[in-house]
Amino acid sequence: MSATSPNSTLSPESRSRSLEAMKATTPEAPLDVLVIGGGVTGAGIVLDAVTRGLDTAIVEAQDWASGTSSRSSKLVHGGLRYLQMLDFSLVHEALTERDLLLNKLAPHLVKPVPFLFPLIKQYERPYIGAGIMLYDILASLAPGKRAMPFHRHYSRKGMQKKFPSLRHDAAVGAIEYWDGSVDDARLVLTLVRTAASYGAHAAPRTQVKELTKSPAGRVNGAVLKDLETGETFTVHARHVINSTGVWTEETEALAGGTGGLKVLASKGIHIVVPRDRIKGTSGLILQTEKSVLFVIPWSRYWIIGTTDTPWKQELQHPVATSADIDYVIEHANAVLADPITREDIIGTFAGLRPLLQPEVKEGTSSAKVSREHTVASPTPGFTVIAGGKLTTYRVMAEDAVDFALGAEAASKPSVTTNIPLLGAVGLAAMKNQTRAYQQKFGWSKQMVEHLLHRYGSMINEIVAICNEDPTMAKPVKGAEAYLRAEIHYAVTREGVIHLEDVLLHRTRINYEFADRGLSALEEIADIAANALGWDAETRSVELKNYRDRAAAEEAAAAEQDDASAEQVRLQASDLSPME
Repeated sequence: MSATSPNSTLSPESRSRSLEAMKATTPEAPLDVLVIGGGVTGAGIVLDAVTRGLDTAIVEAQDWASGTSSRSSKLVHGGLRYLQMLDFSLVHEALTERDLLLNKLAPHLVKPVPFLFPLIKQYERPYIGAGIMLYDILASLAPGKRAMPFHRHYSRKGMQKKFPSLRHDAAVGAIEYWDGSVDDARLVLTLVRTAASYGAHAAPRTQVKELTKSPAGRVNGAVLKDLETGETFTVHARHVINSTGVWTEETEALAGGTGGLKVLASKGIHIVVPRDRIKGTSGLILQTEKSVLFVIPWSRYWIIGTTDTPWKQELQHPVATSADIDYVIEHANAVLADPITREDIIGTFAGLRPLLQPEVKEGTSSAKVSREHTVASPTPGFTVIAGGKLTTYRVMAEDAVDFALGAEAASKPSVTTNIPLLGAVGLAAMKNQTRAYQQKFGWSKQMVEHLLHRYGSMINEIVAICNEDPTMAKPVKGAEAYLRAEIHYAVTREGVIHLEDVLLHRTRINYEFADRGLSALEEIADIAANALGWDAETRSVELKNYRDRAAAEEAAAAEQDDASAEQVRLQASDLSPME
């Protein structure tokens, strides 16, 4: 049983069909909605719009989730820190969305995860405990069944049983509460595929070069460039929605004028450490002088971060510097009994938060401003949304489409609270069938859990690949956490165009293995080349591009400052560079 449809397959062919559909639009027969930006917000918008019955397309200049939405802390959470600001409505909104994802929309992708909040002094327990109790109460007000256990108090002894690697004198006790974790890039991909299954047109590696206007000055489409072929063409649309995150102002500028939202980029980095290096069954949340530091249990490893520093360099390739890595290690080691070192780190990743500035530029019509996100219209026909966070992507999408449609929204309300993502429908039944797969292919329990988490009820599509070719049921050598079938599935069903798409966004091999996946690269390239019909020259170029990228990222992480790291990182060129 699976919730998939033939239209949910993303491939070079489906991309070509989507581009052809956009080329076929005219001023008399436009799209209803064109979405610019393939991060979580854009992916949420395209799903919201198409499920309202609107003819919708989404374009992304690089790969899906290639920006901020593949480089987050991978948390689906209510925002405990907002309780300190007494922003109860915002926390309630985020907790409602968290539980909706866990219970209905994406129970395979989003998983409950416990966190310990260490108490430095005994007098902290009453008021921190009251705050976390309020967090639980606000979660209980969400519709439907409660998705998470209630919080628990622990003494120092109980805390050390839960997290043996926490230094004895680091805290007098702790409070355990629950939030959610998600593979952010996988969530984006699944949103896009779900939208495609309802008829949305989706084209990555397609850059907006210009926004077109009617004689009356209304934005009515865009000039697009296919970065794979170099072809330029015009798409016509009744409404254009910009959801480009840290690129918001650059995209706004294409409409001309001075209106719009102002967004600043802030860099956050994470380090990845093997799971057996730190002993604990919960995550940790720690306050630092600059940000919140999370120690997050994730599959076979821990993700530790983040930082919060202004980013003044180019926006596409932020990297973790040596100073960033030292900062995270230092603050983690402040509470760890057995300090981690550089040698323990198997990977790093860096992303840019789009920090929405409070002022809205003159001449902008603003519809909704919250502490987290703002929807505005700098020019008629052109809607911009910025700010927000991964957890509330669905609310942001609904707000953006409502604003773009205006009065028309009343007759076409959002239905995404009732649209499960691909892999969610039939999940319980598929779980009951996995024992047979385990026995047939010799998969471990951990491997089956990994597959269910990534594909949900679509695990039967992985099984079908393995039934057709039993060698696909084997792990990838050098990246044994993944099956060969998963690589084949990525390149045939999940819209892969380049080798880096597999290692960075369909899997996380780039930072899950200490060599950035180089030892598995030839095997992965063989599977991709066979499925996509690459000739020897194309395969060679793809291999060189990824190796150059991996080397540049490794070298950049040895630099002390952003400017120097950027200079080193940009020595590796892109196969389809943005203009």
